Amino acid sequence: MDINAALHEVFVKVFKDITGIEESEIRTKGYQGATLNDMRVIETIGIGRPKNMSSVAKALSVTTGTLTISVNSLVKKGFVERVRSEQDRRVVLVSLTEKGRQIYERHQRFHDELVKGIVSQLDEQEKVLLERILSNLNQYIRDRYA
Repeated sequence: MDINAALHEVFVKVFKDITGIEESEIRTKGYQGATLNDMRVIETIGIGRPKNMSSVAKALSVTTGTLTISVNSLVKKGFVERVRSEQDRRVVLVSLTEKGRQIYERHQRFHDELVKGIVSQLDEQEKVLLERILSNLNQYIRDRYA
């Protein structure tokens, strides 16, 4: 097998495996009915200051209409709250509720443990190289497809 085919196989397996592990984690570890898509939105909103819908939609590479559907579901589940901006009433701001912050933090711990487990097998030089490779890969994908 040539290197391109081998890399293709590894990329597909890694993506599939991480997505599967993440879905399983969310389904079985007390995420209170959240889905993988919900977690993507929750992660993008984050625990900082409220964010406007258009900036969250842009970060997720979706339309504001698509995000509105997700946010409506997250509001019903009690993970997100939505308010109008005091400065511009046309702007809708979203932020995490306490329940949303709790699953956000749980999911961050999951990511931290996953990364810690992966890099524990690497020496410092390999960690630096892996970070550079993954950053370059991410930049290529964003430039090409986002």
